[in-house]
Amino acid sequence: MTRKVLIGGYYDGYFSPQSTYSTQVASTIAQGKRAHTYIYAQFSSNAQADSMLNYYLPKVQTPKGSIVALDVESGNPNTASVKYALDKIQAAGYTAILYGYKAFLTSHLDLTSLAKTYPLWMAEYPNYNVTTSPNYNYFPSFDNIHLFQFTSTYKAGGLDGDIDLSGITDNGYKGTTTASTGGTAVKTTTSTPAVKAGQQANNTPKSLIVVGDTVKVNFSASKWSTGEVIPSWVKGKSYKVAQVSGNNVLLAGISSWISKSNVEILLTTSTSSALSSPGSTATYTVKSGDTLSAIAVKYGTTYQTLASLNGIKSPYLIIPGEVLKLSSSTASSATYYTIKSGDTLSGIASKYGTTYLKLASLNSIKSPYVIYAGKTIRIK
Repeated sequence: MTRKVLIGGYYDGYFSPQSTYSTQVASTIAQGKRAHTYIYAQFSSNAQADSMLNYYLPKVQTPKGSIVALDVESGNPNTASVKYALDKIQAAGYTAILYGYKAFLTSHLDLTSLAKTYPLWMAEYPNYNVTTSPNYNYFPSFDNIHLFQFTSTYKAGGLDGDIDLSGITDNGYKGTTTASTGGTAVKTTTSTPAVKAGQQANNTPKSLIVVGDTVKVNFSASKWSTGEVIPSWVKGKSYKVAQVSGNNVLLAGISSWISKSNVEILLTTSTSSALSSPGSTATYTVKSGDTLSAIAVKYGTTYQTLASLNGIKSPYLIIPGEVLKLSSSTASSATYYTIKSGDTLSGIASKYGTTYLKLASLNSIKSPYVIYAGKTIRIK
């Protein structure tokens, strides 16, 4: 089974990040489902696409190769900018998909052109009644549709229902991912902190639930251990385990005990620590596939803090082999310089009594040693 998880929205320059995104990814994996990411994307220029993706792509917690979909269903999008954004997602190592409703997409975009390069995730349904199977009378026929969302009310209370028509939701979870253009399959071994946490939680027997674990109350749960009916507002929500007694647990904010059989483990205390506790290492060497946000999560900090410590400016690009400082204590003896228009690496080196080769090595600058105005580099 597959779940698409909202990482956040972009509304013509305004960001609305989803604070529970990483936890939802982890819980989805813990339930044996494949998690994929989507961005609610209201934009109309390449500059806005850059702003949106430079902000959200470093925060993606689903594996490389997994789907990152652009949900384009409002505003005034144009074909060139949408393609530019999809190209950027694909170049970042994910499966780029365009999501939306046929009527809106065809009225604002050259959807035929876009569908020649990128797969479509199309939604169409007659009403908001609870619907558990697709009605193909409402299938929005078009080229290159890989996913069909047949309802936004799969169950009472709301839940999308989708059909994978091509197996594309395996991307990122089967060891290989196929390019959206039908190109060569390439192996991917990327596993993000959220995925690892979800996998560990999924492998933890319910008998081992301890205080501090995060669990979700099953929708199928009907009664508390005392026999009272469980109210509907409790079901499907996640809670911290406050107490454990035999086969029952007490959840934070809930006064009644519930059987362990009626909850699902989303995060164990050990995986929660792995996602939030600082490591003892003072520096970290960037590896292929790393993102600044993932490194920040691993070491209990924020990508903004790491960017500031290491002089990394938006779009927060990092290079394999680059050594990052993880705390301010490692930066006390370091010296930094912000590049100005007209600067050369050799000129900066001469000014600070070092060599351009040492600066290049310290800042992972490759031949031909190109530098950019506004970027901060480390001098020592």
